[in-house]
Amino acid sequence: MEVLKVSTTSAPKSVAGAIAAIARNGNSTEIQAIGAGAVNQAVKSIAIARGYVAPNGIELVCIPAFSQIEVDGELKTSIKFLVERR
Repeated sequence: MEVLKVSTTSAPKSVAGAIAAIARNGNSTEIQAIGAGAVNQAVKSIAIARGYVAPNGIELVCIPAFSQIEVDGELKTSIKFLVERR
């Protein structure tokens, strides 16, 4: 499983391209986002990626969950999105 970290400055189209490439190879993606801006960019990326792979007959589903990530020695709560083919 590939892990992508998304921030508020991540370009949704670029992240969507990475998600689409991983999905076309038959693999799942875990997207990690900390903060409202990063979650917003992640959700936009997933929506764009669905559009990229739909013409190939691939349907993506997203499962959101909370997780704990250590950043600079400190635990932070993040949202993770598991994106996989249906």
